[in-house]
Amino acid sequence: MATGTGALSAYIPSPPINSFHIGPLDVHFYALGYIIGITLAILITRRRWRALGGDPDLVNDIALWVVPAGIIGGRIYFDITTPDDIPHVWYGVFAVWTGGLGIWGGVALAAAVGAWRLHKLGITVGPFANAIAPALLVAQAVGRIGNYFNKELFGKPTTLPWGLEIPYQYRLSSGIPTQDLRFATFQPSFLYELIWDLALAAFLIWLGHHARIKPWGLFALYVAGYSAYRIFEETIRIDSSEYFLGLRLNMFVAVALTAVGAVWFILAQLRPERPYTVLPPGPPEAAGAAEATPDEASPAQASPAEASPAPIAGEPPDDEIRASVTAPAAEAGASVTPPAVEAGAGAPAPAVPDAAPTTEAGTTEAGTTGATPLT
Repeated sequence: MATGTGALSAYIPSPPINSFHIGPLDVHFYALGYIIGITLAILITRRRWRALGGDPDLVNDIALWVVPAGIIGGRIYFDITTPDDIPHVWYGVFAVWTGGLGIWGGVALAAAVGAWRLHKLGITVGPFANAIAPALLVAQAVGRIGNYFNKELFGKPTTLPWGLEIPYQYRLSSGIPTQDLRFATFQPSFLYELIWDLALAAFLIWLGHHARIKPWGLFALYVAGYSAYRIFEETIRIDSSEYFLGLRLNMFVAVALTAVGAVWFILAQLRPERPYTVLPPGPPEAAGAAEATPDEASPAQASPAEASPAPIAGEPPDDEIRASVTAPAAEAGASVTPPAVEAGAGAPAPAVPDAAPTTEAGTTEAGTTGATPLT
């Protein structure tokens, strides 16, 4: 580390504060980073889910479940893997505002709760997992800014110009080896992770646009890619951690999940194509049609007496025709929408032998209903 009068400091200085006050409220930058990150993740996922044909409002519903689950799972993982870092107060195990969320624990519990919620709504989980994968990386990247303000998650001592200055009291409380307390600047491992997360998110988005990635494929690459980076990070981190066979516990987790993610991606790509559902049964269009006023109803929605003439001899009643067409679509959860009726077709069509009965608008009764397959 070299400094001189009138020269820029050859290191990254630590911020002088880690929170600010709004009246009596003490706002921590760590918590603010995660709030901003989660908000960005929701917005990104809404856009990607809409592009798949899904309802973007579904993302808000899922977020109400997975965000609390992610925070709880992340804190549980932190408490189990780094018990020495739990604040020594009665509420220490819950004190997420002081730092301490394990990404893997948060993603695991959030994924389980999210999958449960999607199954309950009748949505295929794999396509949603692909939609959210890059958004999770963006949320993690923004959240790492909070580590900068908390002066945590730094690596080994370094003299590199982007070394992070860590005040002595934070070096002492971080649990680094005693021989490293004399150094002032350290590897900013949180910054490396921030850059990696954004780069990996961009790669997943690019890959999704340029290759045929099947359900779960992008999420599997997210697991493998993030965990692969953590293998590197665990080699430079020196803060407190549980050790096993001379290595940090998270090193074993990172290696295992890198392998799991890679195998998962291969298996997902080898699976045969299967239809999947991105809209729940009973789409909004059907609900809107049911709530339409008489003035808004189309001829196809009018009463049978107004829309349908008497059945032709030998033909089944209208109700049977309608039921035979709509039942398979309803069972599949597909949307059912009547086709447009030509404007100005007011005269009844001439009777045609062996043809389905027609409405006053000239559209066949059997043709007023069509099943729209989900993609």
